[in-house]
Amino acid sequence: MDRAQQRSPWFWVPSISFSQAVPYVAVMMLSSVMYKKLGVSNTDLAFYTAWLYLPWVIKPLWSPIVELFGTKRRWIVLLQLLTGAALASVALTLQLPEFFRMSLAALWLMAFSSATHDIASDGYYMLGLPTQHQQAAFVGVRSAFYKLAMISGQGGLVYLAGRLTVSSGDPAWAWSLVFGAMAALMLALSAYHQLILPRPDTDRSHTGGGALWKDCVYTFRSFFQKPGIKATIGFLLLYRLGEAQLLKMAAPFLLDPRSQGGLGLSTETFGVVYGTVGVCALVLGGLAGGVVIARFGLKRSLLPMVFIMHVPDLVFVYLATALPTSNVLISACLAVEQFGYGFGFSAFMLYMVLVADGEHKTAHYAICTGFMALGMMVPGMVSGWLQQQLGYQYFFIWACVATLPAFFMTALVRIDPQFGKE
Repeated sequence: MDRAQQRSPWFWVPSISFSQAVPYVAVMMLSSVMYKKLGVSNTDLAFYTAWLYLPWVIKPLWSPIVELFGTKRRWIVLLQLLTGAALASVALTLQLPEFFRMSLAALWLMAFSSATHDIASDGYYMLGLPTQHQQAAFVGVRSAFYKLAMISGQGGLVYLAGRLTVSSGDPAWAWSLVFGAMAALMLALSAYHQLILPRPDTDRSHTGGGALWKDCVYTFRSFFQKPGIKATIGFLLLYRLGEAQLLKMAAPFLLDPRSQGGLGLSTETFGVVYGTVGVCALVLGGLAGGVVIARFGLKRSLLPMVFIMHVPDLVFVYLATALPTSNVLISACLAVEQFGYGFGFSAFMLYMVLVADGEHKTAHYAICTGFMALGMMVPGMVSGWLQQQLGYQYFFIWACVATLPAFFMTALVRIDPQFGKE
């Protein structure tokens, strides 16, 4: 066995987890802040960036291609290279007159690359960590470095963009530098993983492509034959109906001037209060949710967790009504909302594990995440138009009303009382 085969997972598990989060944060969070600061309207911002969810919605459809052609190791390295090129393309287009269209095209490429990279990375983890003991030992490491990338992106890079904007007076130049830095990071990670990643014997191309496609069709059909599947799909689509709309308008609301009903935060302040304090509260909420489920089980915990997830959305109604000027108060409100979101979302994630359990758990979990992404994409597309019709205060009231279907669907799903208990 060569040295690469013997290399500790500590050399590659953290770096792959970090690299999975970088393009997702760029597409789903940084793009909204960037376009807002470059003068794009809320309607266009929400509609076009919500479409970027589509690759994650439909990624199960091309997952067999990753199995059929090449090794997962090769997919990881090449897709990180492609992601780096897409990030560089965004950086280069921001100075051009047609920057919105051209940067969106680059973000689309990045989204498809990132979604495919998720498929390859998740498969590689199972091959590179072949025992359940190893997989369990590193699940916390994967989560920690993914969250670290989120804090670095939503907090550190947004703060950096704000400081560069202040010093230069040119937000397009500032965001070009930020995306250029992310491009350099992804290219460096691609080169690092080409050298470091082990080459498991089980990581190889599949022969008999026809059989694989046949298995793929059977896997999809078996998912839709699960007991109570209609309620399950309704739950996956509607659980975050209100949150999907609120999430798209959170950044514009925090950044818009007070004359337009926003809080008028600077870019760097936004990076601190939402990208750092908010994400830390999100992580803590997720950890607390996991502890509660382990103690009481998912069935007993689910309805209270739905309340704890959605009731804190009311803080945005308060913020849009009172328009406080204290950054400490704003941070506290956002921390409460993000803690509740993380707390309730842990129940949602575990429910998907329950639905996916069985012979094809990996593929069925991917299908669940596709429905989850669809439930975020469609409401997000109309959120900007709704906000501009209603104003921030009434929009956030509507977003709270839109959480009610989640409570209804929670009453319909079937859960084993012992599921989730330690």
